[in-house]
Amino acid sequence: MAVPKKRTGASAQGHRRSNWKATVPETTVCKNCGEIILTHTVCEACGQYKGKVVSRKAEGFVEEAEAKKPAKKASKPRVSKKAKTAEPVVEAAEVKETETAENAPAETEQEVKEEKTEE
Repeated sequence: MAVPKKRTGASAQGHRRSNWKATVPETTVCKNCGEIILTHTVCEACGQYKGKVVSRKAEGFVEEAEAKKPAKKASKPRVSKKAKTAEPVVEAAEVKETETAENAPAETEQEVKEEKTEE
């Protein structure tokens, strides 16, 4: 690490630090309530920014529901090439027909009673 050979004089130190000073922050006046605020910030008194309600402090603040996220697209299950060629393709309509025929419920007691009363 570098080490100075000689001590820096007070004058040289002062010249170096001549521009090292605090600045006055930029302020504006709130359009709604007239409070003095920092620029580009929400007013702490009324909760508005550029004439819009953005803080819970402001009257008329409505908390928005969760941001609407786009619905995810239904992804198709990934099937390997081997599985595609091995199994025949069956349409959904055919599957539903066979399932309903096989799983047809037996007549319920109510239906049987209604048929008897109709006779």
